[in-house]
Amino acid sequence: MKKLTQSMEDYIEAIYVLSLTYKVIRVKEIAKFLDVKTPSVVDAIGKLNEKGLVIHEKYGYLELTDEGYKLARAVYDKHEKVYKFLNEILGVSDSVSKKDACNIEHYISKEAMDRMIKFTRFVDTCPDGYPQWLQHFNYYAKYGKHPDNSKKKIKK
Repeated sequence: MKKLTQSMEDYIEAIYVLSLTYKVIRVKEIAKFLDVKTPSVVDAIGKLNEKGLVIHEKYGYLELTDEGYKLARAVYDKHEKVYKFLNEILGVSDSVSKKDACNIEHYISKEAMDRMIKFTRFVDTCPDGYPQWLQHFNYYAKYGKHPDNSKKKIKK
C-alpha cells in the first residue's frame, strides 16, 4: 500500500466516510466535512488522483479506485479501533476520543496498534463480562481513588 501524509490520509478517509452516506461525492462535501477551503480539497484530490487512489473529472464526481478504497478502509478501521479503545476502554469522552483518534491513527506503530486491538478484543470477549478491574479503573479515573469494595492487591 502507498504511504500517504497525514493530510492525504485525512482526505481519503473523508471520501470513504462520505461514500457511506452519499452516492456521489463532490469537492464541496469534502471541504465541509473536513472544514477546509475548496482549493485545498482540489489540490489534495489532484495528488490522490496522481497516485491512482481516486478518479475525479474536473467539476465532476469523485470516487475511490480499488486501491484507494483499500487504503481508505484501512485508515478508517484504524481510526475506529483507536476511538473504541479511548472511548469504551479508557472512558474518554466522545468528542475527545474522536479528535484524539484522528491524531493517533497517523502515528501509532503497528506493534502498539495490534496490542491495542488485542486488548480491546480481550475486554469485549471476557467470559465473565466487563472485567471488574476495568470498572475499578473507571471509578478511579472519575474519583481519584479506588472503590471502597476493591480487594487488596495480590503480590506475585
